[in-house]
This record gives sequence, structure tokens and C-alpha cells, in this order.
Amino acid sequence: MTAPDPACSRCGRTRSTEPDPLAALSWVSTKDNGRTEWLCATCARDHVRDIESKLPDDYW
Repeated sequence: MTAPDPACSRCGRTRSTEPDPLAALSWVSTKDNGRTEWLCATCARDHVRDIESKLPDDYW
């Protein structure tokens, strides 16, 4: 059994569609209320300050 392909919770891009293998490794996972969410490298870069300050997703 394989794990499902992670999708970005912001833009919906899936990790398997990344053309560069290094970009696929730079995805960020977050846990909120026991649920794991993923951010692609682009969305993580755009919201790095929000992530670091632990702002709720509603403020992004």
C-alpha cells in the first residue's frame, strides 16, 4: 500500500508533478489539530513569515 500523493493546501499542486526532484524535497508539512497539511515550495516561500509566526491559516 502506498501513501497518497501530497497536495498543496494552498494551490492544489501535487508533489508528483514537480519537474525538479529537489523542489519535491522542499515541500513543507504542518500538523494542525492532528491533521497533516502540505505546502509546495512556492507557497511555503510566499508565506514563510506567516508560518514562522504561527498565524492561523485564516489570516494568510
